[in-house]
Amino acid sequence: MMGITKSSQKTTKKEHRWLDRLLNSSFLFLSPYALLFGLLILLPVLVTFILSFTYFNTVQFPEFIGFQNYIDLIMGDTIFLQNALMNTILYGVIVGPVGYMLAFFLAWNISQVTHRMRTIYTVIIYSPSITGSIMMGTVWRVLFSGDETGYLNHWLLEWGIVREPIQFLQQPTILFVIMIFIGIWSSMGVGFLAMLGGLLNIDRSLYEAGSIDGVKNRWQEVFFITIPSMKPQMLFGAVMAIVGTFNTAGLAAALSGGNPPPQYSGWLIVDHAQDFGFTRYELGYASAVTVVLLLIVVLFNRASYKLFSEN
Repeated sequence: MMGITKSSQKTTKKEHRWLDRLLNSSFLFLSPYALLFGLLILLPVLVTFILSFTYFNTVQFPEFIGFQNYIDLIMGDTIFLQNALMNTILYGVIVGPVGYMLAFFLAWNISQVTHRMRTIYTVIIYSPSITGSIMMGTVWRVLFSGDETGYLNHWLLEWGIVREPIQFLQQPTILFVIMIFIGIWSSMGVGFLAMLGGLLNIDRSLYEAGSIDGVKNRWQEVFFITIPSMKPQMLFGAVMAIVGTFNTAGLAAALSGGNPPPQYSGWLIVDHAQDFGFTRYELGYASAVTVVLLLIVVLFNRASYKLFSEN
């Protein structure tokens, strides 16, 4: 009996030690995040990747067809290759870097003013990013409308610059330029806030040390002190700019009033995926389109990590 009691006590002590280690372990605190990350991020990506190898019309059970969706996408989908892919890359290359640099420039200037004015400017600049692209397209459509009710046409007619209204939103080239302008205007999102926070938390003694070491003007402060001191915020802003830019959808249709827009101008990869997924109900093919978009985003994010990584 004594041996059984001692062995049971040892077992109980081991269980208590294991429980104490579990309660004090960092894995316990990370488990809710890991669970949500798996359910909301990893699982949808995995399901999308699997569906990209199937024919799935939302009615019948998915039928495995191998790489046929990718072959059709690369070899036979001219709208994707000539419009969606090229427009997305061009839109991302222009809106992403320009919006990113503009966000840093505005954040740097706002960090120089008083706290009250800083709050006002931050709210004004950040507000457009809260509005969805379709809502923004509706608002800007009033300005560029192709009749006399459009503000820009009204001013041009009143000043005698043109004799008849210009169809800004029905001409493919002008429509895409307007899309780029709106994209840059609305790119001051959480990346802008992260940069502003990083600027406000830089140790001011670094600037004093820099002046002693030969830093002579504000531009040298920015390149040799400010940016190196806030690389994590710069990296976060770059990632958010890339994701936000490539996630744009429906803007060209909202501006032009037609879906698809004239000559597929401003037709992006997300628009292409939504067209096949929610209009034609070809979810397998739409999944292949989104996988290609994911690879493009990962490629641009890798470039950002190499540029702003602290290692």
